[in-house]
Amino acid sequence: MKAQAAVFREVGVDLAIEEVDIDEPRANEVLINTSACGVCHSDVHFAKGAILGPVPTIPGHEPAGIVEAVGEDVTSVAVGDHVIACTSMFCGKCKQCLQGRPHLCMGRRQCQRPKGDTPRIAINGEAITQFADLSAFCEKMLVHESAVVKIDDDIPLDRAALVGCAVTTGVGAALNTA
Repeated sequence: MKAQAAVFREVGVDLAIEEVDIDEPRANEVLINTSACGVCHSDVHFAKGAILGPVPTIPGHEPAGIVEAVGEDVTSVAVGDHVIACTSMFCGKCKQCLQGRPHLCMGRRQCQRPKGDTPRIAINGEAITQFADLSAFCEKMLVHESAVVKIDDDIPLDRAALVGCAVTTGVGAALNTA
């Protein structure tokens, strides 16, 4: 399916709105219609070259939206659910996950498609890197189920978007510093 996205290709060059191809959800994947996304300082640092990473990419990692489709084996959300997405994906199988520390997951790569496989996002067949495994500066996100958290439908999505990074960063800083 097609979607519009803000694509980053080069330091010092503005993001460009481009049409991207979003694949269908596979096992453990969730397709989200992006409703809102914050702009994190990490996105700005990346665009200025202070954080290095592969390009082209679609930035954005503070999103909220509505589930549009789910792949096989998805159990935590259903079509129509309101969700936030966050960068704290976890495999649920490694030693850290099994000891209740998914934030230290050692098997996070299992949440991504294998190299050489059809990409989740592409432009004219060229794979687009998912910034922070999300790429939320896009009308739709295709992500692993463990990156998605269901929220109450009455929470405004433009406010909920901040929970995935801004709020958790602030809370983490306060708790870890206090």
